[in-house]
Amino acid sequence: MTEEKRPRTIDPASRKMLQFAKEAGQETAWDRWDAMQPQCKFGSEGVCCRICHMGPCRIIPGKSDRGVCGANVDTIAARNLVRMIAAGTAAHSDHGRDVAHALLLAAQDEDSDYMIKDPVKLYSVAALYGIAMEDLSDREIAAKVAKRALAEFGQQDGELELAQRAPAKRVQLWRNLDIMPRGVDREVVELMHRTHMGVDTDYRNLIKQGMRASLADGWGGSMIGTELQDVLFGTPKPLRSKVNLGVLDKDQVNIIVHGHEPVLSEMAVVASHDPELLALAKEVGATGINLAGICCTANEILMRHGLPIAGNFLQQELAMMTGAVDLMMVDVQCVMPALGDLATHFHTKLVTTSPKAKIPGVEHVQFSEEEALEVAKKIVRMAVENFRNRDSEPFIPNETMDLVAGFTAESVSNFLGGTYRATYRPLNDAIIDGRLRGAAGVVGCNNPKITHDWAHVEMTKELIKNDVLVLTTGCSAIADAKAGLMRPEVAFELAGKGLQEICETVGIPPVLHVGSCVDNSRILMTLTHMVNEGGLGADISDLPIAGAAPEWMSEKAVSIGFYFVASGVFTTLGMPFPIEGSEALTKYLTVGIEEVVGGKFAFEADPIKAAHLMIEHIDKKREALKLKKLMYV
Repeated sequence: MTEEKRPRTIDPASRKMLQFAKEAGQETAWDRWDAMQPQCKFGSEGVCCRICHMGPCRIIPGKSDRGVCGANVDTIAARNLVRMIAAGTAAHSDHGRDVAHALLLAAQDEDSDYMIKDPVKLYSVAALYGIAMEDLSDREIAAKVAKRALAEFGQQDGELELAQRAPAKRVQLWRNLDIMPRGVDREVVELMHRTHMGVDTDYRNLIKQGMRASLADGWGGSMIGTELQDVLFGTPKPLRSKVNLGVLDKDQVNIIVHGHEPVLSEMAVVASHDPELLALAKEVGATGINLAGICCTANEILMRHGLPIAGNFLQQELAMMTGAVDLMMVDVQCVMPALGDLATHFHTKLVTTSPKAKIPGVEHVQFSEEEALEVAKKIVRMAVENFRNRDSEPFIPNETMDLVAGFTAESVSNFLGGTYRATYRPLNDAIIDGRLRGAAGVVGCNNPKITHDWAHVEMTKELIKNDVLVLTTGCSAIADAKAGLMRPEVAFELAGKGLQEICETVGIPPVLHVGSCVDNSRILMTLTHMVNEGGLGADISDLPIAGAAPEWMSEKAVSIGFYFVASGVFTTLGMPFPIEGSEALTKYLTVGIEEVVGGKFAFEADPIKAAHLMIEHIDKKREALKLKKLMYV
């Protein structure tokens, strides 16, 4: 759909910046998307293959029904899809590996810039790994935990320890299906091997290994990342902050942290409070140092420090165009290469920090956990010194919005039952008694194919209107926050009466921010706690819950979708996977796979219709559990 047929964004700050970009002759992701039209139908339907040099091959029904090797459309589409799972699993799990390495460093080096900020979470993770803690110091326990976590990536035998946290019935199902993940790296490597020319050609078998790899992400690499980040940086607690481009301050040195790995952004927070750097900021004419985030790094510094969020994925270029950003530091994932050229048109200094992610022509300052604070201070100093180079008055939209963030699987039980009697009983009882219809996880990216933020916000509003509690992460969480859906008072404006009563009693918004995209593992654990609390079935697939990624874009989202479905969750996507050229594979993922793992996909572009697919599924699960009728319907 072209710009003439739909708005590019519902966000007023982004609209202002898009108009500014147009007048300034600067292109954005939306412009580049328009220039790509029409996009390749072979690619969008998943029917082109280039994994060997006999190709590339295209499936054209009635003309070329098979590739040169004889692979049919089902094989080709499945191989393309599961390679996306492999890449997504690798990305999230590599994130977790780096966090485990940082924890090991903190444990072994008493002079490390990192420290154990949540010993209670450390003991909890150590217990999961069966580590004897008697007579051990926190650092000694942390070393054992870090080594065990690192071993999960490369182990060749056994099962991932954290995957065994899932409900017992679900774990047994995975074992029976032979999809219980072993080592994280092993599942990715095996998946890539199976998609090599001349190996696995059964689309169901390919999807089976795809699910196994995705489970190694959600219940392995991502979960390791979430748990160990809590150990190192502190488990988030509910707090207030602000969101949108208006958080930039024309009188301060503005630094944007963008990417996904908090091992650097945590140090940037410390460096931004350094007295020497604050004094330097005043010397150059600034009133202070303002640190804000884009994408999931934004969620990380928000939920632990209350620092503001400048925007989500499609706002990264717009933030730079304000002329107020003195430095943008990026690490990995969802960083647009276009930022490199864009920075040459503004005074903003763009700095890459990861050896895995360099941009041609962009200054690189190598980050290492061994010199974490020193590197962070160097980058912050570069930002402060660049404040002098502002060559025009910044154009900063004045839009901001209040929000409450920082919820976790642990804090859900705390705010429901209290610190000393934490329990999921009130949540389960609210569902059983009919005050709450159910719960939904709405997560994922932005995509210029869909009006920016629209699908996230409209779906979420429809769900809470129908008494469905929403848990959200990543760019979806930022979209909802900008729309004001993370204010407790919004329950009285938009939520159904049952959900409204719960929010009023507990003092929470109807939409809970539970972290970055790696923190979808918090949603998995919330569902597990609900099962273990009792009264709502014996497995995640029994729960009156659903999931959605209305504006998904990345390969990580593919992995996330699959580990939710493989865990038994009905999951809607705003756009189909690139598989629709294969009728058999599409039908399998939207119908047949439910008989295998208890979850399935639905593809629906209209967020209201998609929300009602989720509601219908939730009602079906309520009926199967013979729960009471809803109080206010």
